[in-house]
Amino acid sequence: MTTRPDESSQALSALAPAIAQTFVSLASDIALVIDAHGIIRSVALNADAPAPPDANSWVGQRWVDTVTSTTRPKIEKLLQEVSATGVSRRREVNHPNAAGDDIPMAYTALRLGAEGPVLAAGRDLRAVAAIQQRFMETQQEMERDYWRKRHGDFRYQMLFQVATDGVLVVDANTLTIMDANPAASAMLDLTLPELAGTTLPCAFEAKSEAAVTELLAAARRTGRPAEVRVRAAKRDLRLCLNATPFRGDNRLMLLVRARRHDGVGAAANDVTEGTGVFEQLPEGIVVTDPNGRIMLANPAFLDLAGIADEERARGQLLSQWVGSRPSELAAVLATARLQGLAARRRTVLRSAHGTEHVLEMSAALVPEFDQECIGFTLRRVFSARDGAPADARTHLLASIERVAKSIGEASLPDLIRESSEHVERYLIEQAMHRAGGDTRAAARLLDIALESLELRLHRHLLGGDTGSEQDSPG
Repeated sequence: MTTRPDESSQALSALAPAIAQTFVSLASDIALVIDAHGIIRSVALNADAPAPPDANSWVGQRWVDTVTSTTRPKIEKLLQEVSATGVSRRREVNHPNAAGDDIPMAYTALRLGAEGPVLAAGRDLRAVAAIQQRFMETQQEMERDYWRKRHGDFRYQMLFQVATDGVLVVDANTLTIMDANPAASAMLDLTLPELAGTTLPCAFEAKSEAAVTELLAAARRTGRPAEVRVRAAKRDLRLCLNATPFRGDNRLMLLVRARRHDGVGAAANDVTEGTGVFEQLPEGIVVTDPNGRIMLANPAFLDLAGIADEERARGQLLSQWVGSRPSELAAVLATARLQGLAARRRTVLRSAHGTEHVLEMSAALVPEFDQECIGFTLRRVFSARDGAPADARTHLLASIERVAKSIGEASLPDLIRESSEHVERYLIEQAMHRAGGDTRAAARLLDIALESLELRLHRHLLGGDTGSEQDSPG
């Protein structure tokens, strides 16, 4: 005896609640039995899984009435699809929740027999949504940490470069040094007059000359920065040399930067070590955009200018604090952009507290980063009205401590030489203070020739009062 279709459907309809219970125990959080009119006839819940708190009250309601208005069309499409094909695709809907957020659910459905009811099996997506949300929050936090670290690396890399790098401007065709900053003079143990007019390769030992020549040729040929490691000619000092082409005064020039490659340089290149060193630098270091707006500044500058924190300085014109007249800083910016380097000059800094400081200012182009920048180094000039350099002894001890950290990375003669330079600077600072900024008087106190003192002042990047026209700011 065969079973008629209507009898089969009736049998499946009777078994639908049991089938729904089996579904939730095996593969879902909730199972609904829906009649031909879209009305919920039975609700089965998985006891071990979350479910909408009022799900049992849905019996007798239309299924579309249990979801939010924006997801009603999904239920209607699901019912149309299961009516036409017997099965439906997975669709995600939201059930309203009196306690607050809507409850996301994913349903698939199948029809039990040709004329039978629809069985809809649902999965609660709240756990999935929570995992996705946590993943997004973690990813965003990782991105924030990455950008914070990248900004910190960039900040200290740029500020250290401005503060400590030797800078030389070289004619790209003749390789002649056109200009250099005091740091380059100290590194190469050559006075600025000695450097001027010298071909750059001659400033390095014979074994390094070919590498320097090739570095400059490669930068000129490719138009891109290049770097080599070399050794200075007049002192046992290893340097990393970087050459970047730029155009100024209607001709091609090379901006050459030199940084130490010994133990001192290695510490400066490490951000963790470099941060402590940088915070103790006595010179004011500022990086501006081409228009003179401050991008970065170190604590020494902020202290001189009476600015509470770097954020308050960022975006402000440096001329708000530095320069004896408005046009002065504009001229320095223009010179640095066109020639790569602006020579040292006397100027004044007006602090937010109303005090004025006499400074020695130099500026250099920093073209290696995404945006063309100008780096300023600002050093206080000794004068009779200045107070004693109270932090000089602390700075000396900190400098010696930094040298000691290089044990194992540099030889004993290099460490002794580096320590001697710090001690020499300290003694010169003390003599200049006692002499009220008069270099002749300071030379007598130190029992050395005036020319020798001036050379040492130049090498240590200190200003001196010689009684010339340079004494007056600006």
